Amino acid sequence: KMLRRVLCTVLFVGALPSLAEVSQGHISVVLLGATGDLAKKYLWQGLFQLYMDQVSSGHSFTFHGAALTALEPGQRLMFDVLKKLACPPDESPNRCAVLKDQFLKLSQYHQLKTAENYTVLNREIETLLRQEGLKEAGRIFYFSVPPFAYTEIARHINSSCRPPPGAWLRVVLEKPFGHDLESAQQLAAELTSFFREEEMYRVDHYLGKQAVAHILPFRDQNRQFLDPIWNRHHVERVEIVLKETVDAKGRVSFYEQYGVIRDVLQNHLTEALMFLTMELPANVSRAEEVLQCKLQAFQSLRGLEKTSAVLGQYQAYASQVQEELQKAQDYISTTPTFAGVLIHSDNLRWEGVPFLLTSGKALDERVGYVRVLFKNRAYCTQSETLRDAGHSQCKAKQIVFYIGHGALNTPAVLVSRNLFRPVMPEGSWREAVGQPDLHIFGQPLSDYYVYSPVKERDAYSVLISNIYHGRKDFFITTENLLASWGFWTPLLDSISDQPLRLYPGGVENQHLLDFEMVSGEVAFTLAEPVELLNPSRLTPSDYKTIQSKFRQSPLVSAWSEDLISQLASDIEKAASRTVARSGQFHLALSGGSSPVVLFQRLARHHYAFPWKQTHIWLVDERCVPLTDTESNFFSLHKHLLQSVRVPYFNIHPMPVHLNQRLCVEEDRGTELYAKEIMALVPNASFDLVLLGLGTDGHTASLFPHSENGLEGAQTVVLTESPVKPHQRMSLSLPLINKARQVFVLVLGRGKHDITTLLSRVGHEPRKWPASGVSPSSGRLVWYVDYEALLG
Repeated sequence: KMLRRVLCTVLFVGALPSLAEVSQGHISVVLLGATGDLAKKYLWQGLFQLYMDQVSSGHSFTFHGAALTALEPGQRLMFDVLKKLACPPDESPNRCAVLKDQFLKLSQYHQLKTAENYTVLNREIETLLRQEGLKEAGRIFYFSVPPFAYTEIARHINSSCRPPPGAWLRVVLEKPFGHDLESAQQLAAELTSFFREEEMYRVDHYLGKQAVAHILPFRDQNRQFLDPIWNRHHVERVEIVLKETVDAKGRVSFYEQYGVIRDVLQNHLTEALMFLTMELPANVSRAEEVLQCKLQAFQSLRGLEKTSAVLGQYQAYASQVQEELQKAQDYISTTPTFAGVLIHSDNLRWEGVPFLLTSGKALDERVGYVRVLFKNRAYCTQSETLRDAGHSQCKAKQIVFYIGHGALNTPAVLVSRNLFRPVMPEGSWREAVGQPDLHIFGQPLSDYYVYSPVKERDAYSVLISNIYHGRKDFFITTENLLASWGFWTPLLDSISDQPLRLYPGGVENQHLLDFEMVSGEVAFTLAEPVELLNPSRLTPSDYKTIQSKFRQSPLVSAWSEDLISQLASDIEKAASRTVARSGQFHLALSGGSSPVVLFQRLARHHYAFPWKQTHIWLVDERCVPLTDTESNFFSLHKHLLQSVRVPYFNIHPMPVHLNQRLCVEEDRGTELYAKEIMALVPNASFDLVLLGLGTDGHTASLFPHSENGLEGAQTVVLTESPVKPHQRMSLSLPLINKARQVFVLVLGRGKHDITTLLSRVGHEPRKWPASGVSPSSGRLVWYVDYEALLG
């Protein structure tokens, strides 16, 4: 009997103590895509390592390589790879030779193309086990195939190749897991119709990198040192970096679809980010607790804006796209090959700490690291040359998880000597003896405690071992996958046509890709040289103001960025003047998308704004809970209120959610808000009301032909929107027109038609509510950007 002969041979060289121990059952490993690049480079070696590690575990194994290739050529290709498998340097040649021989005997090739092929494979596994008298422990199916093939393979496995009851199934999936949130949801839904969550192991090979895999154990084993300093009061910033010297040549068809953010940041670097920012569970060995804490960390991340990223593309990429994808000479690719992204977490531990995720191709060096840089509050009186330099409190304090390559060329954990001597597991990590001339982040290696793995292991070997042991915390669950795509997709959508900084590649990049953080945004430090294609034409500065009036009221027009800057300054001036005159400023703000950039501008650039004397009111609100992302108050809080110091009692959200109901007339939410306005706002006359303009002519939540709010004595009304969520609460037009000042903000080419129409019609609020905005004794100013004004 084949398996028994193999086990006897292994027993003969001392790998197994006795045959009696082969009692835990049999594991069948099926590698789909067995002759592909990933299988050749990593997976067969990882499976061989698993066999070497677990041959004494009590399980028996067979390894089934599978592909679409016919039997004979496929078998030849596969065994060409198997013959080149290597043992670790510390393995004895005798044992290595025996184990390799047995691994080859336990491996066989199958063509898996049709449903019948899977049925035959299942029958072969069952027959083998019956002949050997072995009980089945489980089956591992490793999908080293493109994701478009997942669904069909999953259907075949589910219908005809599942193990019997009592044995487990583990299905291993390789990225990419979708292209954005929608495609990831679709793929996840298809897979969950065939497999249970606990059966799926989504691989991110970075979780098998020894330095990354050690972040959580390091935090756990050094709790006594890290608990006081692992927070916003002590951490200055965090850098998570993967730089590559190679370009995308030969992989352009893949790269053009995905780009650097989807290829590296959304998965590899985000996983490292989660290990750093998540709260430590009581037991880091419990996969369920770890995964739950990771999900909570995802939910704390602040949404990304267009200004959260800087993007680049190496110059040769365009010609590579044209060559490999047969694109025309004038084809312009907007795929970034370099990205630097600034991320913030809104939980109390990390609030305000910048996390920089950076990756790119054709850079100056190949290196990966996770660097936690601590604030330094020390002042050292003694001259640096007269001090014990290694323990100087004035030197940088940092912890670095060095993923590999670079100056060290090995995985490592580095801790500044002026922080603490870390606790490291003796069996798997050892203190490295230094290379005195080597510098890491500007400091000699002697300034750090440096630890490297006792035994370096390939990431896939680590992950395959974790699949065998059922360690789900080293893999991506459906919930965490969708949380990640939910976080990254809005940024990917917003930058889809953003201009890219071109860079030559390698050392010639110099400072071109350096970027800096300013007021919660990132920007390249060097301005990109710009050559005007037609210098004789007018430039924006040549026509700052097209006209000075719009509907007989003052008009301010500019490019959107300049317009927002002007509007924010005008609101601050109005606030300061009003506070100087009456001691307080009542500001009513509209919802929608247009004011978001204004809110961000006020939060990040207007530090002299008299927020302590300002009352914030809502012009309108959607009838959803205030914690709903559709809520105007939610947007206001996210983009402005959480960043400025407005007293709690000066914030007045609309009461749309009373008695656990939304906008029910009997709850009298409109009356409550009206009474609050009457009680606090002198003469119910706001100092400034900010409005927007809808493409149908609506403003606030006052829509064409609305039954409420366009006239009459009511000050706060319930209205109906033609789009979801339909129910709204809004200030009425008569109340808006009592304001001292009304500013109307209109942005974007999509508003050009309604802007043109409004410039021609008279006072017809029933048709176009915005035409009814006319403060009775106040001032109206229109802020319209060039795109809305000129189209």
